[in-house]
Amino acid sequence: MPDFGWIIKMAFRDFRKNISRLLLFVSSIVVGIAALVAISSFGENLTADIDNQAKELLGADLVLENSKEIGEQSIDSAATQMASEVNFASMVAFPETGASRLTQVRALEGAFPFYGFFETIPASGDADFRSGGKKALVEKTLMAQFNAEVGDQIKVGEVLFTVVGELQSVPGQTGITASVAPAVYIPMDYLEETGLVQYGSRVNYSRYFQFAEGTDVDALIKPYDEQWEEDRVDADTVEYRKRSTGRSFANLSNFLSLVAFIALLLGCVGVASAVNVFVKEKLGSVAVLRCLGVSSRDVLLIYLTEIMIMGLVGAVLGSFLGTLLQFVLPVVFADFLPVEVSFGISWLSIGFGVITGLFVSVLFALLPLLKVRNVSPMATLRPETGDSTLLKDPLRWLVIVGILGFIWGFSYYLLGRVDFAFGFTGFVVFAFGILWAVAQMIIWAVRKFLPISFTYTLRQSLANLYRPNNQTVSLIATIGLGTAMISTLFFLQNQLLEEAKFADKEDQPNMLMFDIQTAQLEDVKAKIESRDLPIMQEVAIVTMQLNEINGVDKKENEELSKEENYSRFLYNREFRVTYRDTLISSETLSDGELIPLGARGDSIFVSFEKGFATGNGLAIGDEIEFNVQGRPIKAYIGSFRDVKFTQVSTNFLVLFPEGVLDQAPKFHVLITKTTNDRQAADVQAEIVRAFPNISIINLGTIVATLEEILGKISFVIQFMAFFSIATGILVLISSLIISKYQRMRESILLRTLGASSTIVSKINTLEYFFLGSLASLSGIILSFGATWLLSEFVFNIPFRGAWFEAFVLYLSITGLTIVLGWLNGRKIINQPPMEILRGT
Repeated sequence: MPDFGWIIKMAFRDFRKNISRLLLFVSSIVVGIAALVAISSFGENLTADIDNQAKELLGADLVLENSKEIGEQSIDSAATQMASEVNFASMVAFPETGASRLTQVRALEGAFPFYGFFETIPASGDADFRSGGKKALVEKTLMAQFNAEVGDQIKVGEVLFTVVGELQSVPGQTGITASVAPAVYIPMDYLEETGLVQYGSRVNYSRYFQFAEGTDVDALIKPYDEQWEEDRVDADTVEYRKRSTGRSFANLSNFLSLVAFIALLLGCVGVASAVNVFVKEKLGSVAVLRCLGVSSRDVLLIYLTEIMIMGLVGAVLGSFLGTLLQFVLPVVFADFLPVEVSFGISWLSIGFGVITGLFVSVLFALLPLLKVRNVSPMATLRPETGDSTLLKDPLRWLVIVGILGFIWGFSYYLLGRVDFAFGFTGFVVFAFGILWAVAQMIIWAVRKFLPISFTYTLRQSLANLYRPNNQTVSLIATIGLGTAMISTLFFLQNQLLEEAKFADKEDQPNMLMFDIQTAQLEDVKAKIESRDLPIMQEVAIVTMQLNEINGVDKKENEELSKEENYSRFLYNREFRVTYRDTLISSETLSDGELIPLGARGDSIFVSFEKGFATGNGLAIGDEIEFNVQGRPIKAYIGSFRDVKFTQVSTNFLVLFPEGVLDQAPKFHVLITKTTNDRQAADVQAEIVRAFPNISIINLGTIVATLEEILGKISFVIQFMAFFSIATGILVLISSLIISKYQRMRESILLRTLGASSTIVSKINTLEYFFLGSLASLSGIILSFGATWLLSEFVFNIPFRGAWFEAFVLYLSITGLTIVLGWLNGRKIINQPPMEILRGT
């Protein structure tokens, strides 16, 4: 039975002597634990705030939505308050400047929101808007874009409204939503006067209900579910919104936790590296203890106790920093959150962080620490490493299995799916495996092929990459993976932005005009051609819904088993289709053939986009009955098309042959290309003045908005990636400082043999240059591979190497390594050898 009192006493005695080195061990896990605790606490606070502010998220107890006007409902009598809204995309203009933009127009009637309020500048804007008259509330992003002020006029359709308030926030709306579709609120009384709601216009109708306090709304609306399902009315309650919002942000929290977990894993590698060097330096002390009769088990327990003490210190410190970090996270994620997140100490998250930090410290330290079991008393007379190969040590293999089990279990806890957990574990193993293999290959290559012809300083610095206590593997693994993470995100962001800048490409259109009525078509075309602009595409669009698939209607589909029925989404969605007998540049035929009307009797053959069709269980030859404005049309699937939706074009899920829908009610889309922003603004202003119902998308504006959104997303992702980089830098610092004690002996020998401070400085600088270069290049190469895979198989965009950015990243990390290395070794370089020897 081990004497735990003596073991603890010995551990504290050795701990006092080595506290400076062990503090470096602590620093490796602090950032990862801080990130985990902060995100876990943030997630708990966010969940609680979503529960507390659920009614403000919806603004009502019940919301009914449909693409058709919602008439009186049986449930109306149960409501204490009701409100209505009609919303649609439309151009609005600021007459003073002539500028216009596509916005989300919301015509409101009633006291909505019943919970929460419209936050406006001035604060009286909401009340002023509801007091009557032609008044509007305008989203702050739209006001800022056109330098508009409260009191200015805004033209919506044929009506001029006075802006009485700048909207700062709307219940349930995030900053990102406001950037994509800025809203303009107008009174419902003037909707018809605007002339914007015409036949074929894409309009959404909403009705808002408030019920008496304590009403079980879900139970109240249960009897109406079937009827609303039949009428394609979407019902949204507070409980449903709470669940859906909670799920969405639970997924976000889990993703962020995974990023923090990767930072923690990097720190764990630093722990293993630090303990490995620490153990090698302690082999002499272990041999002495063994000569004094101390068993290998007790020696292991002494050093394991030291590791547990420092692991506990690191976990507590990380948990404290993570709690403070909660003040920062709500600010970072402000544009993505529909509620205001409060600050609160989560003792559960703190306990989780402390236990996790202590556990990973011990788990990852055991891998090198188990070597002390193999040190014999003879090591005092005959130096030996005390090391055993991994293949011959089953306990170390058991630790490796434990590490993999911990990674899988933690990722399963976060993701909740076995396949995702295996995927994440596989990614971690693959990434570390690649970087470890690169490091081993470099060590082998330098040892094998180091040329004798190299200068002395160059040979010494390269030889340090494989000498005892080298940091090549640990630095390449930690710095390389941290670099790979942030550079992959950075490279991918640049690729997406580059791909999005389609408006600048010569062969791509940059202006789309839609909601053009048939009677307006020729006049609009004449205005475009009068400016010598090309009509690149002219497309008719017909709106329809789906009645039956292979004779199965919506009701019958509901009665089928889950394996036999079709997606409910197919019956509920509204299809916008066009008709032609040829493909366009963004389409390729993948299966079947385009069959013109009359080619096979009276049958009508349509073409579906392949991914949409196969994803919803449709196959070539299936019989589809569409409902075109009340008229049933039976058709068969004749082909599948691959459609490049990333290309600026009129792309459709369903394509009819010519001759079927020619007389159906429709609206039109025209696509053109302007030569510059000034011309685009002039064309847009002229069309909007003449035809207020027509909506125009200027792709230059869309690109600017996309850049803004990607910039916000990029900032959030890079903020999270910072934890990995910070951990990598801490591991880099600790690795360099720990290795200083080994380098100190070598430098003393060099100085004693007559080497000047300049030569020692050059050797150290070159060594750190090679370490920084290899670590950063490994990460950058890995990130290029990851970016290529994501570009090719996820985003379907061409891969472009960000060579300049990669070069800047390489210089930054390499330079940082050199500076830290120089600061680390300046004591050795600047002091006489005897003075250093006396102090060691």
